[in-house]
Amino acid sequence: MTPASDIPAAAGDDEVVAVRPATAADLPAVIALDAESTGLAKPDYWRDLFELFGDRKHGRHFLVAELDGDVVGFITGEVRAWEFGSPPCGWVFAINVKTGIRLGGIATGLFDAICEQFRTAGMVKVRTMLRRDHHLVMSFFRSQGMMAGPFIQLEKDLEQ
Repeated sequence: MTPASDIPAAAGDDEVVAVRPATAADLPAVIALDAESTGLAKPDYWRDLFELFGDRKHGRHFLVAELDGDVVGFITGEVRAWEFGSPPCGWVFAINVKTGIRLGGIATGLFDAICEQFRTAGMVKVRTMLRRDHHLVMSFFRSQGMMAGPFIQLEKDLEQ
């Protein structure tokens, strides 16, 4: 697969960020970016996710943004069908960009690239789920034109 897109690193900058499929060699950088953002290292989780999404089969996508040879962002998602009665659509499961270079269009480039993959698969809608108090991520997705959808998430604590 050729790069999904090339985007400027920042407005007026000559550097270009390449968005491309993730490889196993990218995992340490993805794990570090996630740990930087969440405060929790989850190497087993990311290795398992790469096993599922890294082959780019079955509508699954794991893309990274690369600047000067360094992974500076990532996005994962897949085409899902009929869960909870939902017709087939693209789902974004994770997106992250290195702190300090956010607001430069990298996340938008990643989002656009995965949406293009979903469109190529025939999808006409993309969805995601996030914590209602995660204002940064909520603001990002709203800036991409996303809004509340037709589903409501419910949960219950399970007694131990």
